Amino acid sequence: MKTSALIYDWNQVQPAALRTPGTVLLNDESLRDGLQSPSVRNPSIEEKIHILHLMEALGINSLDLGLPGAGARAIEHVEALAREMVNHRMKIRANCAARTHENDIRPIAEIVHRTGLKIEAATFLGSSPIRRYTEGWSDDFLLQTTEKAVKYAVSLGLEVMYVTEDTTRCDPEMVKRLYSAAINYGARAIVICDTAGHVTPMGAYALVTFVMNEVVKPSGEKTRVDWHGHCDRGLAVANAMAALIAGADCVHACALGIGERVGNTQMDQMLVNLKLMNVSPWGDQDLTKLKEYCEAVSRATGVPIPPNYPVVGEDAFRTATGVHAAAVIKAYKKNDTELADAVYSGVPAQLFGLEQIIDIGPMSGKSNVLFWLERHGIPADDEVVERIYKRAKASDHTLSQAEIMACVETAKSH
Repeated sequence: MKTSALIYDWNQVQPAALRTPGTVLLNDESLRDGLQSPSVRNPSIEEKIHILHLMEALGINSLDLGLPGAGARAIEHVEALAREMVNHRMKIRANCAARTHENDIRPIAEIVHRTGLKIEAATFLGSSPIRRYTEGWSDDFLLQTTEKAVKYAVSLGLEVMYVTEDTTRCDPEMVKRLYSAAINYGARAIVICDTAGHVTPMGAYALVTFVMNEVVKPSGEKTRVDWHGHCDRGLAVANAMAALIAGADCVHACALGIGERVGNTQMDQMLVNLKLMNVSPWGDQDLTKLKEYCEAVSRATGVPIPPNYPVVGEDAFRTATGVHAAAVIKAYKKNDTELADAVYSGVPAQLFGLEQIIDIGPMSGKSNVLFWLERHGIPADDEVVERIYKRAKASDHTLSQAEIMACVETAKSH
């Protein structure tokens, strides 16, 4: 019997209006916004290039190469990545962050000129009342700054992605005025930002709906709408999904959710959920390099992957609990990997190049021991099984392979 026939999927009961309306794009911020975390190490150029190739392998649509206006080192890294993309004729598209200032925008155009790579300028500007009050910015200052920056970028031949910081705490009138001005001056992508990690899925849906109805549609221009979120309330992926359902085209995210404070939307979790939701084009995308991508970012930045992290964490598809393991083992005995993947997991490990793992610990049954020995090609003699089982029951942790093998050797010597 097909495994899907054995699962009643309440996710499919939702009305059609709660599905993403079209193709979903993903923009990877791991090598720019993700590096704003105080705890990360800035990767070397070689590490960044390796991560870039993994982004390409996963089918990620675009990435932020960096902020070249930050100085010589940033320019060197951005240019190296740009040349790699040109030399390997990569499909992934590029953008660079820039403050709404000529000194930040100009270096992007210069890199485009030197490398021949098309790079979108992601010009950002604070927008919310709290930021305006803190900075002493008037409404006219924000509108004039927007006009000057967008016009300047366009005059240099750059495509413009106009970004408002803290959009989720900005008043509707200013949201409308800033985005409308940017589109009028030539921006063809706008980014709605939850910079402070403030919003909930309901708020994300309401804000994106407002922007679509009050800005994008009345403009008459073909404008891409992006969502950029942070995870301060633990809602980043849910907010991104709500934004997509409301009509956003693209989500910005970082591997492992790295980034300032508690981090950005998790790129890996977006990929997993879009794959499982069969959202175009991710339903058909090969994501077997997902773990390699996350591990590469982890090594390069010094950010560890928690054992219980979804899909790529050490414990994601690993169990030592007797009842759970017994069910997985029974599925394997039926020679049905799909069944083994689904009986105690909502995420099929095989879709991501992984598999279910049965370990032995204090909550294990003898079936765990028997299965472990079988998988490792070790005869399951009664004395071997009993020694391992007793060692596990007396332990306060899951046994390591060395501890299990010590039991096997002890049993053999008697």
